Amino acid sequence: MDQETLRYDPESQVEAKPTGPLGSERTRRMEILKGIPVSQGIVIGRVYVLDADTRHIGRHHIRRDAIEAELNRLDVALKQAREELAGVFKDAESVMGEEAAKVFLFHQGMLGDKSLIGPIRLMIDAESVSAEYAVSHVLGEWSERFGRMPDLAFRSKVNDLEDLQERILTHLTGERRCQLAQVPAGTVVVARDLTPTQATSFDRTRVLAFATDLGGKTSHTAIVARALGTPAVVGCQTLTRLATDGSTIIIDGERGVVVLDPNEETLDDYRAAIKKRQQTRVTVGDDARLPALTLDKVHVQVLGNIEFSDEIPSLLEQGGEGVGLYRTEFLYLTSSTEPTEEDHFTAYARCVKLLNGRPLVIRTVDLGADKYTQERTDVPERNPFLGLRSIRYCLRSIPMFKTQLRAILRASALGPIKVMFPLITTTNELRHAKLVVHDVMEDLEEEGIPFDRNVKIGMMVEVPAAALMADTFAREVDFFSIGTNDLIQYTLAVDRTNERVAGMYNPLNPAVLRLIRDTVRAARRHEIDVSLCGEAGGDLEIALLLIGMGLRTLSVTGSAVAPLKRLIRGVSLTQCERLARKVFSFDSDVQVAAYLRDRARKIVPEAFDGRSVDDAEPGSGSDPA
Repeated sequence: MDQETLRYDPESQVEAKPTGPLGSERTRRMEILKGIPVSQGIVIGRVYVLDADTRHIGRHHIRRDAIEAELNRLDVALKQAREELAGVFKDAESVMGEEAAKVFLFHQGMLGDKSLIGPIRLMIDAESVSAEYAVSHVLGEWSERFGRMPDLAFRSKVNDLEDLQERILTHLTGERRCQLAQVPAGTVVVARDLTPTQATSFDRTRVLAFATDLGGKTSHTAIVARALGTPAVVGCQTLTRLATDGSTIIIDGERGVVVLDPNEETLDDYRAAIKKRQQTRVTVGDDARLPALTLDKVHVQVLGNIEFSDEIPSLLEQGGEGVGLYRTEFLYLTSSTEPTEEDHFTAYARCVKLLNGRPLVIRTVDLGADKYTQERTDVPERNPFLGLRSIRYCLRSIPMFKTQLRAILRASALGPIKVMFPLITTTNELRHAKLVVHDVMEDLEEEGIPFDRNVKIGMMVEVPAAALMADTFAREVDFFSIGTNDLIQYTLAVDRTNERVAGMYNPLNPAVLRLIRDTVRAARRHEIDVSLCGEAGGDLEIALLLIGMGLRTLSVTGSAVAPLKRLIRGVSLTQCERLARKVFSFDSDVQVAAYLRDRARKIVPEAFDGRSVDDAEPGSGSDPA
């Protein structure tokens, strides 16, 4: 198959060279699909549509006197699958790190779950059917049940069940299938859904990226993709219906965009974007050593957002000055059981060691919504994003909350740590959470366990209620961190994962900007630190505005650190403040966006040099958003 492949890989400075011509005759219309970005990177490659290839297992009856032997066959297959998963975990650990590899320990735990395996054994015994049929039927029913549920937390676990089903059936039948053994270099896998095992088994010299119809940001497949540095977009809905084997495809893992059969203008835009990012990667070593000082010598601290401790070395290499947001819920999502205090402590202690004196802000678990809690209730909440999530869930689960806080406080004896509560909406919530922290401190003191008695306690400002009451909250905490992802969602009543309204999700909406400004002002009045840790901080145009609004700490994804520091060194605080004053005279996000786009390129053109997809005008055919 002739192909051209241009790849931006966050883990490599090397651009893959074209291995053949693009198709010369383009008869198909360009299709642009919006999905959910789960692993960063931009790739141009060729489509390989991975068939579902579901095993069709017939209902095979067995004699009553053969049931015991059939149950033994099942037990042997389960034992072999568990042993295999132990090996997969070790292999994955060496490639992606221990925390991300725990996905396969989660699978191992599922194989020992009586509520999952018990019905399989019962069906073999009660209905005299083969082990293959019972496994296929029971796990297939669980998959269908989860797949029908409206909540993403359940739907994202379908591929875990399919992964286990395939693994058990492989050991029962002795058949192991692999569709991807002979794919050519430069392949982009397109599938209805992928299991974590499939994502880890790709030959990374051949498979550059993947995109799926289904999936979510917190699925185990997404975790694997991020850990491996494989660019990926999920939740594209109709991708497999539109994609054709061998056709050209663009995967934009930065923005969650997939472009099928791109026209030449779009290809040129993305080639320029890839080369620009590669050039950024080449110079990052020099930039990482330079401080983020504006032209008038004002320091803007640039921190990183992480999910795993293994991300820290790369973050520091990019020039990050520490961690401004450690999302700890992935300790739960990669385990079949609730993490212990030692599990928490080991993860936090490793972060402290890797940071070597740099700051670490640990957000207490943001469970609920599309994450952990919805999977563990018989009746999922109708609207979990407005339900029992984040600090609300922790305050209803005090033993679990104290387990995490004990580990955080123990780790604070090893280096600088700050504790941050998510989704605070009332002073009662905040005071209750602080009281639990002090209770844990007293317990540790009685046990003679060392910790930092002066550990800083802060809160995220991510709902309008918190921003409007910022003056009151500022008297109660040591710092604020503005979480723009949720703040935008709750202020504008927009679910950014809902393609019908995703276009209304805009960080430049004047209402959102005013809430950010008022929060920053309240923090300054009460002389407490304030940072911003949402995705908006990594947007260079918006970053200029945020600095002009008074923010001096921005926490962004690792790949955004170097470009952000370069931008900061090219502007003055005076320019940013002037820009911010003008922006607050506008009453629409369209005006704000147009003004920022124009002024940013005049103030610091070197940060936006080269034509890229980010510069394309909407409606031009080259703007994937």
